[in-house]
Amino acid sequence: MKRHRYGLLAFVGFVLSGLALPALAQQQPIRIRVSLGDVSLNKLIFVIAQEEGIYQKNGLQIEQYITPRAAAVVRNSGVHVPPEYIRDFDESPPIAIGGGSPTIVGMTTNARAVDRVIVASTDNIVRWHVIARPGIRRLEDLKGKRIGYSGYGAMTHFMALVFAQRMGWDPDRDLSLMSGALAVDTLKDGRVDAFIGDEVARTMAASAGFTPLQDMKEWNIPIAGSGVNVDRHWLKNNREAVRRFVKATVEAVAVMKQNRDAGAGGIGKWYNIQNREQQQMILSYAGGLPRKPYPAIEGIKKVMELYNYHEMRKHNPEDFIDTSFVQELDQNGYIDSLYK
Repeated sequence: MKRHRYGLLAFVGFVLSGLALPALAQQQPIRIRVSLGDVSLNKLIFVIAQEEGIYQKNGLQIEQYITPRAAAVVRNSGVHVPPEYIRDFDESPPIAIGGGSPTIVGMTTNARAVDRVIVASTDNIVRWHVIARPGIRRLEDLKGKRIGYSGYGAMTHFMALVFAQRMGWDPDRDLSLMSGALAVDTLKDGRVDAFIGDEVARTMAASAGFTPLQDMKEWNIPIAGSGVNVDRHWLKNNREAVRRFVKATVEAVAVMKQNRDAGAGGIGKWYNIQNREQQQMILSYAGGLPRKPYPAIEGIKKVMELYNYHEMRKHNPEDFIDTSFVQELDQNGYIDSLYK
């Protein structure tokens, strides 16, 4: 019954958006390669789009994989992604699913970075956790300690800087920020005193006996979180492909919010997390994701504030986004139709 209901909503959405199902069925599907930048709730959106046939309904043939680096990071927390879902493309794919912060920082620090534009943000308010080793009971106890994150410019690094700012600490003098440490094993063996973790890391940490010290969602801080980042040059000649992809994205968000079985199935298959309690803990955060994933302009402003170096100051926040795709789906009523 749930699958039937979502199929009906999708049909209504196609009509509302001016792209009827028969027309799509007669067309050759548009092929796109997509990189899933990490193992998280946000990437589950695109797993659902694949597994529930949402890409196909939108006239898309998507080849998507979790990157080897992302799989290696989450492996250190006890999550073993099946090898058939791990792959690096020979060339950078036209669409990458990942954080706005690393995308922007990468483009302004790496001369070889692909020039990408953010067309949708599936995360716009900080919702991660500070997870500490036993014996540390207050945030104040972390002054002078080692805080783990994944890599410079990554969402975890951004949030470590947000944490330091919130506490009134100098991130270079009052803390030791340690890269390569978004993992439960770094707490177990004492290499860090705490790390900033997303919902998957938080779930695995809880299973290992570590209690979150702080839910950062309570701080209501804007972020340029995970989203759909498109090669700007490729976008010029492929706007229809991106329009369909963003449309599939918002439908998959609706399915994840309203059908936990679909979400749990994706977690079990792609993330190889079979424990029902762990699946539901991860999915409990889905309600906080935006129904209308406009590019997170306030979060981009926060990125530019924290990474305030010379090359970053050459840009305006609007340089990094294209709101037209989500705006079209919002104004024609398609997104709202998915929740009626």
